[in-house]
Amino acid sequence: VQLQASGGGLVQAGGSLRLSCAASGRSLSNFHMGWFRQAPGKEREFVSAISRSGYGSSTRYSDSVKGRFTISRDNAKNTVYLQMNSLKPEDTAVYYCAVTQILWSYVEDTRRYTTWGQGTLVTVSS
Repeated sequence: VQLQASGGGLVQAGGSLRLSCAASGRSLSNFHMGWFRQAPGKEREFVSAISRSGYGSSTRYSDSVKGRFTISRDNAKNTVYLQMNSLKPEDTAVYYCAVTQILWSYVEDTRRYTTWGQGTLVTVSS
């Protein structure tokens, strides 16, 4: 599977963006999907994940984005989205999507993901 992330840009604090992760080669419905981000000088960190089809449509969020970000998937379009509202300057980072087929309990672990998109830059100005 190949992943293409898009939707990043420059936005003022309090604004919104929607990131997209489009897949080709295989159906995303077979994978748990994760969004991660990496700010300059920091390690890549977990943002959100959504379970594969048939897994109850489970979602998970990091504490830093819970209540502000929403992850969703459109299997017909083979795309996963990350709606980001109430953005803060500390949300500034390169955002990556990735796929995994490991146990749902491990979805926050970057090492468990097998394929990554190229990243899309989100910059939130104060």
